[in-house]
Amino acid sequence: MSIQPGSMAARDLDSMLHPQTHLGQHSKTGPMMLKRAEGVYMYDDQGKQYLEGLAGLWCTSLGYGNEELARAAYDQIKELSYAQLFSSKSHEVGVLLAEKIKAMVPLHKSKVFFGNSGSDANDTQVKLVWYYNNVIGRPQKKKIIGRVKGYHGITLASGSLTGLPMSHKGFDLPLAGGRFLHTDLPHYWRNAQPGESEEQFATRLADNLEQLILKEGPDTVAAFIAEPVMGAGGVIVPPKTYFAKIQAVLNKYDVLFIDDEVICGFGRTGKPFGADTYDLRPDSISLAKALTSAYQPLSAVVVKDEIFDAILKASDEMGPFGHGFTYSGHPVACAVGLKTLEIYERDKIFEHAAKLAPQFQARLARYADHPLVGEVRGVGMVGAVELVANRHTKAAFDPIGKVGAECLKNCQDNGLICRAIGDVMAFCPPLIITSAQVDELFDKFDKAMALTLEWANGQGLLAA
Repeated sequence: MSIQPGSMAARDLDSMLHPQTHLGQHSKTGPMMLKRAEGVYMYDDQGKQYLEGLAGLWCTSLGYGNEELARAAYDQIKELSYAQLFSSKSHEVGVLLAEKIKAMVPLHKSKVFFGNSGSDANDTQVKLVWYYNNVIGRPQKKKIIGRVKGYHGITLASGSLTGLPMSHKGFDLPLAGGRFLHTDLPHYWRNAQPGESEEQFATRLADNLEQLILKEGPDTVAAFIAEPVMGAGGVIVPPKTYFAKIQAVLNKYDVLFIDDEVICGFGRTGKPFGADTYDLRPDSISLAKALTSAYQPLSAVVVKDEIFDAILKASDEMGPFGHGFTYSGHPVACAVGLKTLEIYERDKIFEHAAKLAPQFQARLARYADHPLVGEVRGVGMVGAVELVANRHTKAAFDPIGKVGAECLKNCQDNGLICRAIGDVMAFCPPLIITSAQVDELFDKFDKAMALTLEWANGQGLLAA
C-alpha cells in the first residue's frame, strides 16, 4: 500500500497517536481509512465494502446507522445536552436507565454507578472494593486477583487487573505494592496436562487459586475478577465446572467476585449475560460496550446493596463519596443506552442471536480440520480459531503474530473485518447479522484462510 502525499492517511500519520497499534508498522503502511457504515457493513474512503466481523471492538451489537439511536441522541441533546450527577443532582433519563439495568442483570438488590468506558468501570470496581473494606474495618483486605490473559481495561488500576504483557510492558504495570495478582489462564486445550479431563483441569485451577489465597493470606485478598468468556485474551471459553469450583473457593475465603461483562453482556453468549450462561453469582458487575451499542461512551458498575449499604452507613464519618467523572451518567449517553435496551427487548435481539448461534458455531467448527488450525472455540455469537505451526503438537508459530497478521490482511483484502490476537483470529459480529450474512462472513474467511495457507506453505512455516 502506498501512502499518497496530502491524503487523509498521510495526514493521520502526521497527526495521530494510535492506541493498541504497532506504531512502527503503522508508520509504514498507514491506516485503513473508514468513511461510513450501515448495518453490518463498513466502507473505506475508496468505497470498498467490508463485512464487520468484530462488531467494532466487540461492541456495536445493533450494527451501524441505527436511526432510532441517532434520534434518541438528538432529542436528548435538544432537551438536556449535559447534566452532572455530582452534589445530589440527577436527571430522569439516568434514573430510568439505572432502573432498566437493575431489572435486567442477574444481581438483585443493587445500585448502578455510571462511567464512560469498560476501563473506568473496572477502575471503579477496584476503588469500591478498597473503599468497602476500609469502611467495614478490614483495611488489610485489598488484594485483587485477575487471570493470565484476562483483559479488564487499560487505566493504571484496570491495566493492573489485565493479565496481558502488552498492556504492562513499558508502563510499569501492574502497580507496585502487591495488590494485583494473577492466577491461571483457564485454557483447557493449551494448558491441560496429558489425560486430564476438563473437570480435572478446572479442579486443578481452583486448587491453585485456593493455594494463592492461602499464600497471600485470606485476610488480605479482597476480590477476584473474571470475564465469563475471555475476549482480548483470545476468546477463551471456560472449561466444564470451572466457575462452580472457582466460586466455591471465593465463598470459602470471603472474596468478592467481580463479573466483567463488558464483552459478554447483552446477548453475546446466547443468553442476556455471561453470568446467565455460566451460572455466576457475582457481587458486582461491569458493563459497557453493547450497553449503548457503542453509539455513545457509557459504562455501568452494578454493586449489590450489601456493598452500597456499608458505604452509605459510613458516609457521616467519611464525608462525600469522592469518586466520579464529569461525564458520569451523561444524559445523552443514558438516552442512547435506554433506547438500546428498549430495542434489544422490543426486537428480541437476544433471541435472534441465540437462534443464529448454532449456525455461527457450526461454520466456525468447520475449521477444526484445517492445516493451519489448532483449536476452534466459541459460544453464542463469539468465537475464534487459533492458528498453529503444528496442529498435532500444538506448536505455535515463531514469532507469534506473523501468520495472524497475514491472515488479517487477507481477510481485509476479501472484505472482512475481524481481529488477529497474535495468531488467534477472533469473530464477534453485530447481533443483528442475518443467517445469509453469517455465511457471507465465513465464505470470506474461507478465501482468506486459503490464501494464508498458500503463503505459509511458501514460507515453510508449517511443520512437516
